Amino acid sequence: MTDERIKGKAEEIKGKIKGATGDLIDNEQMEAEGRAEELKGQARQEAAKASERVRGSGEEIKGKVKGAVGDLLDNEQMEAEGRAEELKGEARQKANQ
Repeated sequence: MTDERIKGKAEEIKGKIKGATGDLIDNEQMEAEGRAEELKGQARQEAAKASERVRGSGEEIKGKVKGAVGDLLDNEQMEAEGRAEELKGEARQKANQ
């Protein structure tokens, strides 16, 4: 989990607590502020996930190219490294859906 995702989750939880407290003490402004913080935290998490998906796509493409070059040059090590990087990129994308 990236720092931004952690910060977003913390902000979301803080907002939930603030919103629940506002509801409990019948303070509509506090409740609304809490909901806004919660949504801001969720948005921060989604932005971090999108960034990681893009990074994973780049790794996947780079790995495919490296693997293809390794195959073309008949370099098994390069081909294996490319496949490993491709799989790493795919995994990063799946982990951030």
